[in-house]
Amino acid sequence: MLNNNSVSRVKRGLYRLNDFTHDNSFVEVSNIVPGGILCMISAWSYYNLTTTIPHENHVAVTQNKKVRLPNYPPIKLYYLSEGFYQLGITQIVVDGMPVKIYDLEKSVCDAIRFRNKLGLDITFEVVKNYVGRKDRDFNKLTNYARLLRIDKIAQDIIMPMI
Repeated sequence: MLNNNSVSRVKRGLYRLNDFTHDNSFVEVSNIVPGGILCMISAWSYYNLTTTIPHENHVAVTQNKKVRLPNYPPIKLYYLSEGFYQLGITQIVVDGMPVKIYDLEKSVCDAIRFRNKLGLDITFEVVKNYVGRKDRDFNKLTNYARLLRIDKIAQDIIMPMI
């Protein structure tokens, strides 16, 4: 499969189908959850910050939002306060349709902020891949970390990797 370009090697023992795109369900999810923003593993996967393949779509909504989810596609909701919800929203175009997603730096801050729920291994993977990117913006990351009140722990995690 490697020889005929059906798959590509992500890392030792992990391969990805070349015709696979995680964007396929993004438009469907944004229609199911109006006002929802792709976050966490969905965003990390989109930005190639993790090798983890999400088995569900991760979507942020405001705390007071009532959402009725269908059985398919699988969606995990994160209820955020208005201030945290509004921070770092950007938009991508998938199949000609706009889809809201958190920007690169907000996604990294989410990895640090929810490190205890998701695990330190995925947090360190996301941060390490972010530090290795050429399009990173440490000023924006520092500003988001301060606004999210994780600036001290963010500094402790990021500084050894620089």
